[in-house]
Parts: sequence; C-alpha cells; structure tokens
Amino acid sequence: MFPHPIAKATPGFRAAYQAFLPIALILWLLPLIAIFLTSVRGSKDINTGNIFGWPTEFKLFENYHAVFTQTEALKYLTNSVLITLPTVAISVSLACLAGYALAIYRFRVALPLFFLFVAGNFVPFQILMVPVRDMSVQTGLYDTIQGQFLFHAAFQTGFCTLFMRNFIKALPFDLIEIARVEGVAEWRIFWFVMLPLVRPALAALSVLIFTFVWNDFFWANVLTQGEQVKPITAGVRALNGQFVNNWHLVSAASLLAAVPPVFIFFLMQRHFITGLTLGAVK
Repeated sequence: MFPHPIAKATPGFRAAYQAFLPIALILWLLPLIAIFLTSVRGSKDINTGNIFGWPTEFKLFENYHAVFTQTEALKYLTNSVLITLPTVAISVSLACLAGYALAIYRFRVALPLFFLFVAGNFVPFQILMVPVRDMSVQTGLYDTIQGQFLFHAAFQTGFCTLFMRNFIKALPFDLIEIARVEGVAEWRIFWFVMLPLVRPALAALSVLIFTFVWNDFFWANVLTQGEQVKPITAGVRALNGQFVNNWHLVSAASLLAAVPPVFIFFLMQRHFITGLTLGAVK
C-alpha cells in the first residue's frame, strides 16, 4: 500500500531513479532558470526577440538596481509587508484564542461552532468576489491597505482555528487541570502553559499564512484599483511601460518578490517541520 524506500529497491530501479531525478529537478527549475536569465538580459535582447536564447549581455546589477530606482517595486514590496504581517498577527492570535476555547472548554455549541469554522474553508473564494468588493466599497475599505489585511485576516482565521484547535486538542489535558487545581488564573494558563507548548504550531501556521497572503494575486486585484496600495504580486505587471515591454525588470521584480517567503521558510524551517509533524501519530 505504501511506497517502499528507494534503498530497498532493485539495483535497476535505483539506477533508473538516480538517472531520472536530475532530469525531473531540471524540468522543475526550468521556469525559474528562464526567469532568472530574463532578469539579467539587456533591453537589446528583449527588443530583438532574443527571449529564450542565451543572453548576449549580462546586466545583473544594472537590472536589479533599476527595479528599485526606476520603478515602484519598492513601494509594492512595502505594501506587501504592510498587508501580510498584520494578517499573520491577527489571524494567528484569533486562532489561538478560538482554538483554545474549542479544544479546552466544554459547552453545548462547541462542536457546531467548530464545524462552522471547518465549513468556511470549503467555500470557493471566487464566489465571494462580488459581495466582498461591494462590502469593502460601502465600508470605505476599498483600495486601502487596511481593507486588504482585514479581509485576509477574516478569510484565514477559519483555517488557522481548525489547525490550532486540532493541535491543542492533542496536548495533555492534565496540564490544564493541574494548573486549575493550583489556582492559576485562566489567562495565565493560556499564556504560560498552552502557548509555550504550541510554539511549533504557531511557527508552522505563521509560515503558511505568510506564504498564502504574500503570494495572493486574486484578491490583490479585486480589492484594489490604483497603484498606490497594490502588493508586489499585482503591482509587478505595472512595471511594463505603455509602449515598451520591460520584461527584464518584470522578471527581476518577480524574483525579488519570491525572496521573502523563501527566506521565512528557511528561517523557520526547523519549527515549521516540527509543527507539521508533532502529534501526527496520536
């Protein structure tokens, strides 16, 4: 039923695996390699149609310097930070509180309320485009930074609550009961007992939500109109001029936009893997 480890396979299968793995890796990295080569091309290659061939000149520092000095990429990156960080903080904080309440306290509507959080994750987000846009216009949050991170926080809290509730549910309940017997206040139990235990889950959840929100393109176009509050995912297309296609600048800005999620993942890699696997066998 489960795949066998490659070390236990036949010698012929291991040889075929070792030969195919580099090919699969190159095919997987081929789009990124093409974007990188485009980002170091000169405008002469772009204008003459040399898009997929080897660059005739390499302008690595010139192109990436031009992204910050000749375009609005820095503003778009700043907008992405102002949208993503509050979203992570709000959604994870609310999820900790809601997940703790649904996992620890026993009340009549706990299970239906939990199912409500679960059901919200199955709603196709495309069907919410028109009502969300109309609501943001009516509340004055359309085309604002606040409107974007508030929407993302509301939309991501359901998934975060599902994640945190199941994680907290797997923790030993005896720790909570012992603290209550000792007369520890409930908020101190939450802060000093529960939060240190779920630190790996918080790290994993923060990385996931950061990646989801940072890479969002759909809602960045639905909830914005001008260029002042667009994140980098939606603003990168504006780097092309009206009469000139600056694909080398677009490619450079796209690679720069991919750096923060990758950096966050490698920074939190140990906690991220621990948070995803802790409690998996319970």
